[in-house]
Amino acid sequence: QVQLVESGGGLVQPGGSLRLSCAASGITFSNYAMSWYRQAPGKERELVATISSALGSTNYADSVKGRFTISRDNAKNTVSLQMNSLKPEDTAVYYCRARHRIRDLSYWGQGTQVTVSS
Repeated sequence: QVQLVESGGGLVQPGGSLRLSCAASGITFSNYAMSWYRQAPGKERELVATISSALGSTNYADSVKGRFTISRDNAKNTVSLQMNSLKPEDTAVYYCRARHRIRDLSYWGQGTQVTVSS
């Protein structure tokens, strides 16, 4: 059974930091590109950051470049998102996604709430 479990969300003031983690089980983690998405109320889910399965190359949405950093630990089957200089517009439910590098396989976590507010 595949599971992606996010953690680390919460309430933070503008300018603050949070670190999200996603623990994967039931998959060969190193075969999957890992991504973080977010969905704010009334908005579509959007891609925030991706890290590839092999070389660990990264890509970011323009709105988070220079503030967020995605990383992975293939030994621990985890992917993290370090979020700095948070803004109220970063408020959303953040989801972890695993996508196989070759096969048409994709899995989602249940999401973790991030609220940026004073």
